[in-house]
Amino acid sequence: MTVGDFLLDRLAGWGVRRIYGYPGDGINGIMGAFGRLNGRIDFVQARHEELAAFMACAHAKFTGEVGVCLATSGPGAIHLLNGLYDAKLDHQPVVAIVGQQARAALGGDYQQEVDLLSLFKDVAHEFVHMATTPEQVRHLVDRAMRIARDRRTVTCIIFPNDIQDMPAAEPPREHGTVHTSIGYPSLRSVPPADELGRAAQILNRGERVAMLVGAGALHATDEVIEVAELLGAGVAKALLGKAAVPDDLPFVTGAIGLLGTKPSWDLMERCDTLLIVGSGFPYSEFLPREGQAHAVQIDIDGRMLGLRYPVELGLIGDSKATLAALIPLLVQKAERGWREVIESDVDRWWRVLESRAMNRADPINPQHVFWELSPRLPADCILTCDSGSAANWYARDLKVRRGMMASLSGGLATMGPAVPYAVAAKFAHPDRPVIALLGDGAMQMTGINSLITIAREWRRWRDPRLVVMVLNNGDLNQVTWEQRAMEGDPKFSTAQDVPDFPYAEYGRMLGLGGIRVADPAEVGRAWDAALAADRPTVLEMVTDPNVPPLPPHITTKQARAYLSAMLHGDPDAAKVVIASVKETWDSLFPVGNG
Repeated sequence: MTVGDFLLDRLAGWGVRRIYGYPGDGINGIMGAFGRLNGRIDFVQARHEELAAFMACAHAKFTGEVGVCLATSGPGAIHLLNGLYDAKLDHQPVVAIVGQQARAALGGDYQQEVDLLSLFKDVAHEFVHMATTPEQVRHLVDRAMRIARDRRTVTCIIFPNDIQDMPAAEPPREHGTVHTSIGYPSLRSVPPADELGRAAQILNRGERVAMLVGAGALHATDEVIEVAELLGAGVAKALLGKAAVPDDLPFVTGAIGLLGTKPSWDLMERCDTLLIVGSGFPYSEFLPREGQAHAVQIDIDGRMLGLRYPVELGLIGDSKATLAALIPLLVQKAERGWREVIESDVDRWWRVLESRAMNRADPINPQHVFWELSPRLPADCILTCDSGSAANWYARDLKVRRGMMASLSGGLATMGPAVPYAVAAKFAHPDRPVIALLGDGAMQMTGINSLITIAREWRRWRDPRLVVMVLNNGDLNQVTWEQRAMEGDPKFSTAQDVPDFPYAEYGRMLGLGGIRVADPAEVGRAWDAALAADRPTVLEMVTDPNVPPLPPHITTKQARAYLSAMLHGDPDAAKVVIASVKETWDSLFPVGNG
């Protein structure tokens, strides 16, 4: 058995069943070991190492397991970084395995020699080490896996290529060796009883309670709902917590922040008590003013407590277990006036969104695309979304129901993960339908290449349904709107225009389904066809870039910047103003506003 064999065997012992990567001569000894492993670990070939890292991150998000990615030395290792930072900033456990030049060459300015320990020191700061003897490999693997899971972070092991082919060796029982084991302890920690009692007192005293939930509450749906019912609270969601509670509950105000909803804005503006559960939502301007609300925060990581809002009490614990222990101490609130206001606001907001989605555009209103998808979402679907204007409509217009899963790049907010996330979701859950939502900028960045992987692999999935929906608006739309609203600059077409590309036709060329829609009357039928297809399908929606993603609250500074952009030569000024007037009108007079 070689070191490469031992590495894969040890990872299999930890429960790793899939590794995403791209081969290269810096990892030949590891790649050769896959062929001797008798299929115990599946190697999934990505089109680029960045995509492999995105897939490993998504695997962690959609399974709760440690994701593993593999890259060769030098450029291959470098390519991993963006996807690994995505995992780090979203607190996902990922182990990166990378090759290196032979030990004898290190320090000799050798081809593809990169100081990988320094390169990975930030993204994998909890644990990054290089194997220099076969006896090390056991504890390097064990510690990388354990630390990644325990700290919910990225770890990295570097393997010089000469080490990979050496005979595997267990550490001898002597001074200077380390002997480790396999196994995960439970992470379901609960705060002490006295702290739970203090938290209950704060929450029970509140008359207008708001809850903010994030990715740390994804497994605590029932407990979040029960606490909200007891306290008469409204529940706002950070983007990574979109699937934590269903959007069809009348007290769920939806997303918070720049991409959020007006009910979430109003909830935070009016509350006198705030309970934050598993969220590191960073934007203070969307939280209650300091001193306005008494606050309690629950997080598995004590470093996050009091970081976003000055809480009176921070509880270190698993959100599900902590809420379950807190529930018996909470008093059912008899006065429901606060809850009734929240539910009225939520009901009106959904009518505002419907009105906006039905506005005419040139040719298709992007909100209409998402509004038509919402009631068609399969019960057990997995949603992935990219950064960009697609994230606005994903955050606001889609009603995620119980049993669905959904994610995007939250902390890093990088472009490019939607389609590789979707691929990993299909490998992790081959019997569930998956829908990737992205714009043409992200599609051209990574999505087109990921379609090649889908075309190669989809026959392995029990349920072939994977829809890649791309908003073809010819514009890097989110940045265009940010330039207008934040800087007061008109659209700079040279930087913002996206080259035209036949997305649906390209999908068909690969043997996938491909549907191009330029008529708003066909949007619903196109979704039906894509979701019923016998193979993955590229759904190309030709949408209007001039439909504004209005924030839930427009500041004076934003209004002035927007006006400045319109007055200083924005090429689409007339269309933008007309679309903005429509959106504003719908906010004042939504459908059914009798």
